[in-house]
Amino acid sequence: MIITPELENWIGIDYQNMPAIQLKLLDAAAKAFTIYGFTAASIDIIANQIGATKGSVYYYYRSKIDLFFGVHKRAMVMNLRNQVPIATDTNMDSEQKLYQMAYQHAKLMMDSLYYQRVTVQGVALHQSVSTTPMQRESLAEVIAMRDIYEDLFTQTVAKGSSEGFFSDLDASLAAKGVLGMLNWITVWYRPRETEAPDFKERVAKQLATQVVGGVLR
Repeated sequence: MIITPELENWIGIDYQNMPAIQLKLLDAAAKAFTIYGFTAASIDIIANQIGATKGSVYYYYRSKIDLFFGVHKRAMVMNLRNQVPIATDTNMDSEQKLYQMAYQHAKLMMDSLYYQRVTVQGVALHQSVSTTPMQRESLAEVIAMRDIYEDLFTQTVAKGSSEGFFSDLDASLAAKGVLGMLNWITVWYRPRETEAPDFKERVAKQLATQVVGGVLR
């Protein structure tokens, strides 16, 4: 896998250098979009979660859709930063890589649930809202990030097939199936106070095992 300057720039984004209130806005927006959905999550609801004013929101984001794209981009940075070290690790074979990639993806779906729900919403949202030219640039960027992320899985499956670890599959279709199954975690998973300490670990391990089992030769 080749690390392009664009990808290197994305995984190098340091959100800790952002103003604290902007980070809180992203967190609050991710939660609001998850709980209420994009349409019902008003700027007032988002601002009220952190005791901010609407003016504070508009200082950093021109509109709700801009804030949505900001949340979506941060989620994709999390995802890419999590997977690139695995995808580029020369000490693992393709079977080990796919297991680790699936495991890490499943864990991240639960550990950053609100952000990851936004990425799932974003698939349909961009087809149903009108956008400005600047917003279309933001949309194009997150779509490019999603495509590169999916390609990490596609390349891993393709390499595993060529090496004899995996069945002779359409790697792109296999990657879509893998991510579709793992992304569904954001639909059914809800953290609970009664959740066992090892619940997320068990879920991630089982789903990663199922992913690899589904493509093994």
